[in-house]
Amino acid sequence: MSELLTERTPRVAAARKLLRRAAREDTGRFLLEGVRPAHDAVTRAETDPGAVTDLFVTEPVADRERDLLIRAREAGVRTALVTEKAIAGLTDTVHPQGLVLVCRQPDAELPPAPRLVAVLVDVADPGNAGTVIRTADAAGADAVLLLGDSVDPYNPKCVRASMGSLFHLPVLRERDPDAGFSRLRAAGLGLVVADGGGETVLGPGTDDLLAAPTAWILGSEAHGVPAEVAAQADHRVRVPIRGRAESLNLATAAAVCLYASVRAQSAWARETQAATPVEGPR
Repeated sequence: MSELLTERTPRVAAARKLLRRAAREDTGRFLLEGVRPAHDAVTRAETDPGAVTDLFVTEPVADRERDLLIRAREAGVRTALVTEKAIAGLTDTVHPQGLVLVCRQPDAELPPAPRLVAVLVDVADPGNAGTVIRTADAAGADAVLLLGDSVDPYNPKCVRASMGSLFHLPVLRERDPDAGFSRLRAAGLGLVVADGGGETVLGPGTDDLLAAPTAWILGSEAHGVPAEVAAQADHRVRVPIRGRAESLNLATAAAVCLYASVRAQSAWARETQAATPVEGPR
């Protein structure tokens, strides 16, 4: 890594194009910034050659970055020292962290027999979408599905907000909500809309409902889930507001809903296990 690359170097210039959605879709690659998510990316590259193609870093190289560089090189990733101006051109942040990777977009399919999926409909804010992806990952969801006019999950701001969770669970996209709902139903998932005007209140009374495989459908903070989309769901559930706040933000609502499912499904699993007779010795 003795050569110092500038913003005019072809490798850097090619990577810079990935700030645009069209280039990401054409190449199937995206930019990832920051040491913490970079460790997740390099971990993926260690078992999936080509998952990361380039790693650009500025001097001085900190100890945690040096370890990452060693691992990246051993995984076949091209590493390079670049100027601060070059790094600035690869990010859309005011204060770049000095480390940018070029990654391949992971293959994304619904896993067999999913039990919990987060679905975002027309969520255009990349920070919100990325935070929900991170929340779904933390809750142990099986996948995230972005429907309609939702943001590209590989938008740089969305990638930053997801904090590496893009490498932990499948993140799928489907332009047509009808097609997306068909995929979810075919996978055995019930469709539950988080709706402030829903007829069912989230709480103990929804435990039986949420113990089943569930796809939680959430909309944008400004508009919620479009009425024509919500009408296709099996249930409309509202999160109770006990205080005087008008509503919850999207990420908080997603966390409340997903963890309600986690609790209900865990309780159901314990009850099922306890009810299963244990055969003694014959």
